[in-house]
Amino acid sequence: MNGSELQQHAFQRAEQLPGATLEHPFGPDHDVYKIVGKVFLLASTVRDEPVVTLKARPADSQVLQQAFPQITPGYHMNKRHWITVRAGTTLDLELFLDLVTESYLLVLETLPRAVRPVNPETFGRSTRP
Repeated sequence: MNGSELQQHAFQRAEQLPGATLEHPFGPDHDVYKIVGKVFLLASTVRDEPVVTLKARPADSQVLQQAFPQITPGYHMNKRHWITVRAGTTLDLELFLDLVTESYLLVLETLPRAVRPVNPETFGRSTRP
């Protein structure tokens, strides 16, 4: 997938997540998805290349960066807690969509229970045994 496809897939997934909102606090060239005012996805262009920046657990971030050359520390973000994803052929679409969802859930976990649109512990899990 190319860079614009990467961003489109990210946007489609983000729009499926309960309570996610699209904002442009850094101008029209930066798409920012938030949950209850907290950022979980940033899409922008870095050196003429579309990228997506997501929150990640520090241990997962390290493993992902070692496994996939198109995943690097978060651009202009905390390098331990954020990753930037570029287009490439080694990253599976399903894994990328899971990274978007995981970013959402990581931010959701930090919110007070009263304002969470869903429970991060059960969101997306099947109710069947």
